[in-house]
Amino acid sequence: MDRRMLLRLGAAAGLSAAALPVLGRATRSHELAPNVRALIERWVGPGKFPGLVASLALPGRDPEWIARGTDGFTDFDAVGPDSLFRIYSMTKPITGMAAMQLIAEGKLALDQPLHDILPAFRNMQVQDTYDGSITALHPAPRWITIRNLVTHTSGLGYVIIQQGPIRDLMQDKGVVPGVISRIKLPGLFRGDPVKGLDTFADRLAEVPLVYDPGTRWSYSAGLDLMGRVIEVVSGKSFPQYLQDTIFGPLGMTSTWFQVPQREAHRLTTNHAVIADRLVPIDPGETSIFLDPPPFPMGGAGLVSSPRDYDRFLRMLAQGGTFGGKRVLDERAVRMGTSNLLPEGIVLPTMFGGADSGFGAGGRLGLKGQEQGVFGWAGAAGTVGMVDMIHGLRSQIFAQFMPPTALDLLPEFQVALKQDVMALMTKAQ
Repeated sequence: MDRRMLLRLGAAAGLSAAALPVLGRATRSHELAPNVRALIERWVGPGKFPGLVASLALPGRDPEWIARGTDGFTDFDAVGPDSLFRIYSMTKPITGMAAMQLIAEGKLALDQPLHDILPAFRNMQVQDTYDGSITALHPAPRWITIRNLVTHTSGLGYVIIQQGPIRDLMQDKGVVPGVISRIKLPGLFRGDPVKGLDTFADRLAEVPLVYDPGTRWSYSAGLDLMGRVIEVVSGKSFPQYLQDTIFGPLGMTSTWFQVPQREAHRLTTNHAVIADRLVPIDPGETSIFLDPPPFPMGGAGLVSSPRDYDRFLRMLAQGGTFGGKRVLDERAVRMGTSNLLPEGIVLPTMFGGADSGFGAGGRLGLKGQEQGVFGWAGAAGTVGMVDMIHGLRSQIFAQFMPPTALDLLPEFQVALKQDVMALMTKAQ
């Protein structure tokens, strides 16, 4: 661990520069994440989570895995790095990096108009008022670009975000890029998705934009639509392109849009939080993710294992290489983990505001202790992050919706900082 990384970790934990050499020695002789371990143990058990997995990894090292509990309340297989989790929006950085690879190969351009690939998006209409009338519209003053798609600045709506008649229209047209459960749960069910990625793209082009392209950041279906762009540009199905370009070369053998039946025993149970209690809504053995998806959802469709996703993060940290072999072009990785926001656009405060940028499907810290940290979270309580300056990687995997309903994730961030201070104390 070099001095810059120690300085970064020390600042996060409130440590002085004088303590850094001691901390460096401590990482060689002590458990890396005892406070994260205590956090996981505290949150697993009767009336809490059936099981949780977390990891922390220093540059060039395998992760320290922390796993407690089982795959579900009635599924007594031990949870671990090879258990399967619905990663939902942690799919977005994978799709974003797949697009960056096409750009690095010269098959696509960051500021290329979307309609070059999907002509139906040439003459888009825009709501005069965000989430307002779907008949009071004006022509889009500029075209949607590839940059806009990967940074949520396209003007495309998202059925999980929009309100009012625009959401109803999206549901009616089936532009619903996500599945949750076989049960149509109030508050979580958002309509039935259309069949086929091509049909999804065509139907989405019929829905008005919610703001002028390139003028604001708003969570969107842009990365789902990017899956169709990748199909057209690459000449392969979106799942096949991901397999050939990322999953196969990285040895990500546990990442799918559809979990094979033979692997159902590894799939954890997803829960809804109702009155602070976890209620199973998608048991692993009967999960909706065992069915063929309506279409491969590049924004929220993947199931993966903690071990697989760490391989993806490690590849990013190493500039596109893994196991001594090149997986993605270094230019693709550097581009995708840089701030790609159009000039003048600032993230909403809840996503970091002016201290944060946005890359290809993930948030990027721009200032202070967050500088260079790239990553994103999933709708069922999963988080994956990589420090692109120093190579530190961290993850946590739970299965509960919405992930803001409990304090697990913010407490996880606190525990990471506490671990640095504990390492220093043990070394004295």
